[in-house]
Amino acid sequence: MKANELEIRLIQFAIDSIVVCKSIDKSFASEHLAKQLIRSATSSALNYGEARSGESTRDFLHKMKICLKELRECLINMKIQKGAKLISETNLIDKLMKENDELISIFVASIKTASNKLK
Repeated sequence: MKANELEIRLIQFAIDSIVVCKSIDKSFASEHLAKQLIRSATSSALNYGEARSGESTRDFLHKMKICLKELRECLINMKIQKGAKLISETNLIDKLMKENDELISIFVASIKTASNKLK
C-alpha cells in the first residue's frame, strides 16, 4: 500500500471514529470512552504524518510503533463500548472495528519490514 493511501485511510478512520462517537448517550462512561477514542484515532493519523517525515529509519520506526499502539487502544476502546452497549450504531462500530483491525495488520507488517532493514 502506498503511503498516501494509508494516510487517507487513517484520516478517514479518524473521521469515522468522530462520527460514531456522535451516536453515544450522555453517560459519564460513554463520554469518557468517546473522548479517548477520538484522541487515539486522530493521534494515529497525526503520528503517521510525523512518521512519513522521519529523520531516520529508527525515528520512522518509533513513530510507526506509536501509531500501532494508538490503533490497538482504539480497538480495545471500541470493544468496551460495544460490549457495554454504549454505541447505538452497531453496524458503524462493526465496520470501524474491521477497518481498525486491517490498519493494525498494515502497521505490524510495515514495522516488521522497516525493522528488517535495520538488521
